[in-house]
Amino acid sequence: MVVYTMRKLFQLLLTLLGVITIVFFAIRLIPGDAASAMAGDQLSAEAMAQLQAKLGLDRPLWEQYVSYLGHLLRLDFGETITTSLSIKGLLLQALPITILIAMCTVVIGVLIAVPLGTMAAYMANKGRKTLDHALTWLAMLVDLMPSFWMALLLLLLFSLTLKWLPATGTIQFEDWGALMKRLALPIMILAIGQVASLARITRTAVLEVLNEDYIRTARSLGRSELVTVFRHGLRNAMLPIVTVVGLSFGHLLNGTVITEFIFAIPGVGSLLVNGINSRDYPLVQNVILVYAALFIMVNFITDLVYKKFDPRVQF
Repeated sequence: MVVYTMRKLFQLLLTLLGVITIVFFAIRLIPGDAASAMAGDQLSAEAMAQLQAKLGLDRPLWEQYVSYLGHLLRLDFGETITTSLSIKGLLLQALPITILIAMCTVVIGVLIAVPLGTMAAYMANKGRKTLDHALTWLAMLVDLMPSFWMALLLLLLFSLTLKWLPATGTIQFEDWGALMKRLALPIMILAIGQVASLARITRTAVLEVLNEDYIRTARSLGRSELVTVFRHGLRNAMLPIVTVVGLSFGHLLNGTVITEFIFAIPGVGSLLVNGINSRDYPLVQNVILVYAALFIMVNFITDLVYKKFDPRVQF
């Protein structure tokens, strides 16, 4: 276990270094820079050169890259180019909101999708194809809907028409009731896609094990269908489900970028969009670095959860 953990940590560092390198050079391939985004077309060439020198954009790329790595080793994320605010401070303010949205989405998705997919597999195993086909087609239809389109529809329904949930507003952790009401629409939008994909995976995984010998043995011992399906069937089908839940966390991080932008939520996704629009290189680099670190950590935790559901898994 110790050797496995050390190997995973080494892979984590290599992956983060690769992400840092790719993002550092890729963002500089975008036409324009922070100086031109700040000044527009109003500055002369001489004034623009002075602004670029002040922002450190006139140095060679390799020198900027080495300087950035040196600051990261000291856990110094620096300041934004456009506003001179501490990037670490901005991330500490935005990260709890994004993590709260992602965690609520995962919990809601698992609580709805896993029982739904399990019941669909049970119906298919018993030959009751109508309900199984209806659930499968509905899940596929929802999964194919773009998240931004779904967001606009729910925004129109719950905020503008029914006026049940707010579309905008401040976010304060002191009032959890108002906070969850404010985040209900974004969580709902992300959870719908999560439920659709996870329910289909659960159905397939459970359906594969319902014809195994231990399922027939449990039924022959007089166990109820509910106990047989959920205790014996679902438990032995959890590995692919856990894998999809871990991978879907990365998809949720991508979804929060669009969702936070639509609902004006001051999360990490909004920071990323604002940084890209203003060509704020340090902000974009560090936000993507945080996203990559979160995704890799979740995958590492997913590997550890495998042992809980299947003792045969060895590290």
